[in-house]
Amino acid sequence: MSDAVLTLNAGSSSVKFALFALPANPRDVPQQARMTGRIDGIGAAGRPLRLTAEDAAGNPLEDVELPIEGSAELQHREALRRLAHWFHDCDAGLRITAVGHRVVHGGRQFSAPVLLDPQVIAALRDLVPLAPLHQPHNLAGIDAMAGALPGVPQVACFDTAFHRTQPDLAQMFALPRRITDEGVLRYGFHGLSYEFIAEVLPQHLPTAQADGRVIVAHLGNGASMCGMVARRSQATSMGFTAVDGLMMGTRTGSLDPGVLLYLMEQHGMDAKALTRLLYSESGLLGVSGLSSDMRTLLESDTAEAAQAVELFCYRAVREIGSLAAALEGIDALVFTGGIGEHAAAVRERICQPLGWTGLEFDPTANSATTGAAPCISTPDSRVAVCVIPTNEEWMIARHTIALLS
Repeated sequence: MSDAVLTLNAGSSSVKFALFALPANPRDVPQQARMTGRIDGIGAAGRPLRLTAEDAAGNPLEDVELPIEGSAELQHREALRRLAHWFHDCDAGLRITAVGHRVVHGGRQFSAPVLLDPQVIAALRDLVPLAPLHQPHNLAGIDAMAGALPGVPQVACFDTAFHRTQPDLAQMFALPRRITDEGVLRYGFHGLSYEFIAEVLPQHLPTAQADGRVIVAHLGNGASMCGMVARRSQATSMGFTAVDGLMMGTRTGSLDPGVLLYLMEQHGMDAKALTRLLYSESGLLGVSGLSSDMRTLLESDTAEAAQAVELFCYRAVREIGSLAAALEGIDALVFTGGIGEHAAAVRERICQPLGWTGLEFDPTANSATTGAAPCISTPDSRVAVCVIPTNEEWMIARHTIALLS
């Protein structure tokens, strides 16, 4: 049996996991996990939950339906319990000696990974109102692994931590100070993804550009951007919650608060109805009336689907302009996340209007990309454009091993 670190990313509709072999030197965690997998379909009506797993070579290790019924909350809790038992029963030759968790919100208190104990967990529960659709699932994963792996240390790694380097002004809203003092700030999210990109940037760009003014676009079902200088966060599109900023799969992105007041006054919508609208019924799904999946929309011939894609790209272009202003320029643009890594048509529609920055786009390189971190700008482009697949799981494993060692 080899010692391994388990990373767990418990979301609202899926649970993703990976197992990394424990290296002799804590700094030498391999980027390739020994095993990866996920449970999909939590809360999806008419679709059974499915547990899949594969080894480092992509060979399937498991593909089984989980006949779990009931509410999404019940399905989530039971799925985590089944996963914990699966780890115990599967013959992978790996012994889990530590667990690292993605935790969406660390508030102002947690700006670095932390070893979990009852006091820390209680503090994380206090942050549930700041991330009501994410934090409870992260905590459920922590509880499930504590029950399944008693005595095994667990570490929380925060999506907000990377952005704590932002200047105070970049974190503030123009609200009365008594509200700011309650913790109503621009926290930013997707920090583990941005931290990975910052870590590997020097492998793909000259030092001057890697340490210069870089905008990273994490585009997926959840989407955001981060402006970095010296590979540290200076500004980001997401704010107090993960619904702010860019248009997303089912989330609105930035919205005039007056729209919410209008819906409350004219349509009688309460907080629960508004939450459902903002997080689950809007974005690509709401505008297209068809799907939240960019692949489906790019293949569709409906006018609504085309408009949803165009709006997604338009909002991205505007956000790049905003971040470039905050950074006082732009030296490089990086695409990552599911859409950023795989949707060449989206990358092209975002890059083409950015000629004013000195960006010269290479359509041939863009269409030929295979996810191997290619450059999709021309050799003469003043702004380098790269596609770099993210690896949040590796960052969690590294943080967990470093903290425990």
